[in-house]
Parts: sequence; structure tokens; C-alpha cells
Amino acid sequence: MTTDKEVLIKVEGLEKKFDNLEVLKGIDLEIDKGDVIVIIGASGSGKSTFLRCLNLLEEPTGGKILFEGTDITDPQVDINLHRQKMGMVFQQFNLFPHMTVLQNMVIGPIRLLKKSRKEAEENAMALLEQVGLSDRYDAYPSQLSGGQKQRVAIVRALCMNPDMLLFDEPTSALDPEMVGEVLDVMKKLARNGMTMAVVTHEMGFAREVGTQVIFIDEGVIVEQNKPDEFFDNPQSPRLRDFLSKVL
Repeated sequence: MTTDKEVLIKVEGLEKKFDNLEVLKGIDLEIDKGDVIVIIGASGSGKSTFLRCLNLLEEPTGGKILFEGTDITDPQVDINLHRQKMGMVFQQFNLFPHMTVLQNMVIGPIRLLKKSRKEAEENAMALLEQVGLSDRYDAYPSQLSGGQKQRVAIVRALCMNPDMLLFDEPTSALDPEMVGEVLDVMKKLARNGMTMAVVTHEMGFAREVGTQVIFIDEGVIVEQNKPDEFFDNPQSPRLRDFLSKVL
């Protein structure tokens, strides 16, 4: 018996140039509902640019991105509607410093999803409970550790009830002892079926949680495989060289 997977994102021939610098050189990828795609590569390989193209924070210079069947690179498309369904978690948290944790949580659902304040706050508090931060709802970002800020940033994205989450090196700005608490939240999301694309240097996370691991080098996907095959039996010399330096 075969089960048809639901394709959430289909990337076709994605290209991105900054002036004369060709950063992405024709990337093809399908992400199915429930996938955890982990993207690795050296600095400057194009992996973060690729992730930022998925919700048009960077505008592609060629190719197509189909999200839930809609070509979001079409200028006629309201990209903000699609961004609501594709949460983004950044390296540097991007929380509003003048707002409490709870205020950071509810601004999007109230303004964009037109939820009542009561409903938005109840949902936010339930999500904060899940990541162990319900007692910090009235704290300001400056009163939180890096790991707490990043957990708040993840919950803020979840408050919009997205169909997918994008993570751009979510642990690279954290002290080593705080990395685990953020990865634990991400692992829980994966177990609960959240579709995710994650740019990271955390190879243990890639092996444990990824459904597919992708190695991008010089703007192309050099290798893509299930984690065990990817790490234990790399096919390309470039990936073998990369893994020898990071494992």
C-alpha cells in the first residue's frame, strides 16, 4: 500500500543573485507535510539565503516556489497571507524590547488573525507552559537569558498557528549550555508533526530529528539523504571533507 505524501513546498530551479554574485544556482526541492529538512553547509554556501527565499524575505531572481500549491514568487500573490502560515525563527530572536513576553506573543494573532485579546492570551499562555516559560509572561526580553528569548521566539511563531516553521541557525547566538533547551523544544515540535526547515550547525540534531539532511555548497544541493545514510555513507568528496571537519 502506498500513501501519497502531501507536498507543502515545491522549489523549482531557484536562483538568487546579489548584483553579480550568484548565491543560489538552481535549487530543486520538495518538502512534504511533517518533514524536518535540515540544511547544512559552510558559511557563505547559500543555505540561509535559500531559507530566506522560502518566505520571500529574499526575493529570488529565478525559479519558482510553490507553497500549498500557490506560486508565491508570482507578483500578484499576497505574500503576507502566506507568511502567516510560514513562521520564521531567527538567529537573533527579533523580539520587541519594549513589550513583555506576552505582548510579543499576542500582537500578531490580534492584528493579523483578528483574534480577541482573551483568545490570543489564553493560547499564548498555553504555549508558554509547553516550553516551561509560563512564569515569565510579564518579563521583558532584557530580563531573559538567550535560551529563554529563543524559546519565546519559537512560541511567538507558533501563536500564528503556522503550517510550517523556518529556523535560521536558531542556536548559533546562544551560549553552549543554552543550546539544549532550544533544541529540546524543536525536537518536541518535530515529534508532534510540525513541518520544519532548519539551517543549523547542530549535527546531532540533524541526525536525530531530520527526515532529510541537505548539504548546500556554492549555491547548489550537493547531497540529500536520510540522516543515517547522509552521515555514515556520504557520497560526494565535498561532503566527506565537510563532515570530517565538523564531526
